[in-house]
Amino acid sequence: MEYITSTLSNLLHQTAFFNLTFGNLIMILVAFVFLFLAIKKGFEPLLLVPISFGMLLVNIYPDIMMSIEESSNGVGGLLHYFYLLDEWSILPSLIFMGVGAMTDFGPLIANPSSFLLGAAAQFGIYAAYFLAIFMGFNDKAAAAISIIGGADGPTSIFLAGKLGQTGLMGPIAVAAYSYMALVPIIQPPIMKLFTTEEERKIKMEQLRPVSKLEKILFPIVVTVVVCLILPTTAPLVGMLMLGNLFRESGVVERLSDTAQNALCNIVTIMLGTTVGATADGEIFLRPQTIAIIVMGLIAFCFSTVGGVLLGKLLCHLTGGKINPLIGSAGVSAVPMAARVSQTVGSKENPTNFLLMHAMGPNVAGVIGSAVAAGFFMLIFG
Repeated sequence: MEYITSTLSNLLHQTAFFNLTFGNLIMILVAFVFLFLAIKKGFEPLLLVPISFGMLLVNIYPDIMMSIEESSNGVGGLLHYFYLLDEWSILPSLIFMGVGAMTDFGPLIANPSSFLLGAAAQFGIYAAYFLAIFMGFNDKAAAAISIIGGADGPTSIFLAGKLGQTGLMGPIAVAAYSYMALVPIIQPPIMKLFTTEEERKIKMEQLRPVSKLEKILFPIVVTVVVCLILPTTAPLVGMLMLGNLFRESGVVERLSDTAQNALCNIVTIMLGTTVGATADGEIFLRPQTIAIIVMGLIAFCFSTVGGVLLGKLLCHLTGGKINPLIGSAGVSAVPMAARVSQTVGSKENPTNFLLMHAMGPNVAGVIGSAVAAGFFMLIFG
């Protein structure tokens, strides 16, 4: 009888109920909120569903992220092996290839001023860097944190790995991806605050047609120019432009289809789940982590403001031909930020169609954040 009682007691204590901490419970609740936002409200479910489920798993069973060194039998947790691909910058680079294969750079080619709007929306990156320095982080940590301001999850992971800031990779990645997914909540109030009703109603002229030759040359020229100036951007910019060349060349449809669909979906599952799995309540709910998340939010707001304000300036200089709302799309959240510009603009003027105009700054922001990461690697790498 004593043996049965002891066995049942051991089995009972092996359940997760006896190992849950207050921090785990908080993060499980956060995971439920993210799942609700993704499934019920439709806030970027492709990102939030794997992130929130990874968050749920690691707070119920932390050993799923156990490293090989921590393991008693020399075998790490399942998600630890996926996470190594984050640390080695493999998954972020593959995501960029998929993004490139899905992206039409035509709006950017047709309206080169979009580069300026994309650059202005990177203001939050540099604001976050100096804010992190002010709060006591070292140069490399501040640089890794700063990319959150561009709402660019893959680049945040890539830079943190390259600068040896793997200890901060979890909170940085969770913050960056969360703000990417929450763009529809964060950006509209800022956009309305810094624009007038008349500005939001501005209808922009249709973009000029872009030739096939221009679309083929664009990824080649960007790769050559950017990588010659900042060679450290080659993994990100190179993969982004390779994916786009698959799309635009018209001769490798199988590769383009794989990069857009199967490969991108597989990488998204692995990357999203491991990003969520870094949010272990025991290590996540620390003052340093909370500071990173708050700095990321402030930086993202600065990026939105920077893009909108330059949009207002260009609106004034062009005599009202540019709607300032498209400036907010200069952050790297593709195509979420462009959709938000369209949504806010159509509420003021239902006949207004800003999506294609906003895609120009949006894709320029992807290049801009990669260039910012390359700049930091050049200095601190």
